[in-house]
Amino acid sequence: MRSAPAPTRSGPRTHRLKAAVIGTGGIARGSHLPALQQLAAEGELDVVAAVDIDDDAVRRFCADGGVPHPYTDLRRMLDEQQPDLVSICTPPTLHREQTVAALESGAWVWCEKPPTPSLEEFDAIEAAEGAQGGPYAAIVFQHRFGSGARHVRDLLAKGEVGRPLVAHCQTTWHRDTAYYSVPWRGRWATEGGGPAMGHGIHQMDLLLDILGPWSEVRAMAGRLVHDVETEDVSTALVRFESGALATVVNSVLSPDEVSRIRIDCERATLELTHLYGYGNADWTVTPARDVPDELAASWRDFGTDVPSSHLAQLRELVASLRAGERPRSSGPDGRTSLELISALYKSAFADVTVRAGEIGPGDPYYTALHGGAPGWAPTQEAGTHE
Repeated sequence: MRSAPAPTRSGPRTHRLKAAVIGTGGIARGSHLPALQQLAAEGELDVVAAVDIDDDAVRRFCADGGVPHPYTDLRRMLDEQQPDLVSICTPPTLHREQTVAALESGAWVWCEKPPTPSLEEFDAIEAAEGAQGGPYAAIVFQHRFGSGARHVRDLLAKGEVGRPLVAHCQTTWHRDTAYYSVPWRGRWATEGGGPAMGHGIHQMDLLLDILGPWSEVRAMAGRLVHDVETEDVSTALVRFESGALATVVNSVLSPDEVSRIRIDCERATLELTHLYGYGNADWTVTPARDVPDELAASWRDFGTDVPSSHLAQLRELVASLRAGERPRSSGPDGRTSLELISALYKSAFADVTVRAGEIGPGDPYYTALHGGAPGWAPTQEAGTHE
């Protein structure tokens, strides 16, 4: 195994890039491959290979997507194809091993959320990145990259809407028993966590991207309906370094499904309501009563509509790759939401307030999100709980 990327594979890359897809399931077919194919049509890259442990599945994926080289061995693909960019679409338990292997080959990585099942594994990935110029590993947090989020960040940065004071972050979805019949779902070892980790992470990541660093969290979690190891609902109170206070709700028990972020600032309420992705029309700006109409109109002008999507993030990632610059949602920037989720679980299971930076080596929640907590840690028989 190579211990570091070859020198010729680090730094800016100006040639037409070579990309590969690892894992050929629904997220690869529905989101990653179409985004890669769009950039291929624009002359940015070629999708040269795909990898899956199922030979029939990877051959179908390649035949359907026009990908020339199917593989069942990741390291062989990395050696033979030497891709510049690897898109990882496998369950979270595989992310560390596959990401490190790709980084060590000199490839940049674009990995589906959730990033890894623990902070320890995430830190191991960061340690395998290049020191300067890459390669780097970015996490798929596509909601950061829509024009609506950019506009709201700009409004807050300019100070026109005043300080953010109160926020609400809601991912209330519905998943039935059939959803959890897939063997790796609802288990700590393979999915990493419940709706806080696998579903709500997108909205929480966007909230953090808009509001900045958090300072402490107090949470509760429950297993109310589903026979799973993880929770199926959680709630949290989060204090930000700015002083703003937020509520966070993550659920797979909610028939009326919605994803929502609301931020009450001194001079306006900024709100996003959608489900799996948003455009400018999904954002609303409600000014305070004393705000002049002309100023309020400028706040409501979101400009050209760039919906949140894998493609929007991939465009920015490729630009960073070509420049040899660390991309957004990688390294410390990509770690923020995983740290908050780890703290949420520790707070809920240990019945304590958890502060930012508290969970590190030696803390049981650093190595596993269940932290070994009675009633939550996996038992010897899968699917049973204390």
